[in-house]
Amino acid sequence: MIKKIFMSAFNWGRELQQRYNAIHGSSLAAAITLYGFLALFALLILAVAIIGLIAGGQKGFAKEVVGDLGITGSSANSISKTIQTAQTSHRLGTIIGVLGILWLGSSFALAITHAFNAAWGITGLGMISRGRGLLWLAGLSALALGELSFSSLWSLLPDFLSPLSVLLGLVVNSALWFWTSWILPRRKVPWRVVLVPSVIAAALFEILKFIGSFVVPRLVSSSSELYGSLGLVFALLAWLLIIGRLIVYLAVVEAWRGEKEVSA
Repeated sequence: MIKKIFMSAFNWGRELQQRYNAIHGSSLAAAITLYGFLALFALLILAVAIIGLIAGGQKGFAKEVVGDLGITGSSANSISKTIQTAQTSHRLGTIIGVLGILWLGSSFALAITHAFNAAWGITGLGMISRGRGLLWLAGLSALALGELSFSSLWSLLPDFLSPLSVLLGLVVNSALWFWTSWILPRRKVPWRVVLVPSVIAAALFEILKFIGSFVVPRLVSSSSELYGSLGLVFALLAWLLIIGRLIVYLAVVEAWRGEKEVSA
């Protein structure tokens, strides 16, 4: 019985890897990583500008932010200087950040779209796909704001209810993946085809979020201490590459499930 289960899992994993290789999954994941990093960079510009706007002339605010993030070394010094600069030039940074997020964010969405389209064996729609990408960003922002709002309210509840925050994360992640799979690819499928991969994606991303809360700060700190700001870039790229590969694998699983649904 155990051997049968093991062989079934092994064959499933081998088939999944073959499908991943057939669509050049590594290249698709690399594209998601690149545009994800660039979009994150633009988002950081906007975030730092907003922080500078809120902080105004408060002294020591930059050090407090760095301390809360748990970052040390040269990366901490770079972030502190950036925030201090933003306190005097936040308007320019905000404009650049918004434009950068709109363009790079839609490019990031296109990279994810290409992964879905490749998994399903379909082509994109050019500028229409970029428009869908902007719509996806709007939905993503709404979900993120909703999660932050609920998380703030959740902190006011008794401690014994804190494990339910994991359930909240699963619901939000499922909604995010369902929204991503529904709006970005150029194909129409029954909602039940998207639902199961959405739940799987939610669980995997929640695990990544938990691991990342411990690994990423240490990885960033250790890399920045050894290689300076370049180490910070390598650490973020490595983590984004993991996420990019996961997105492509999940797109393959969804397309595979869709094929079974059609043939059933």
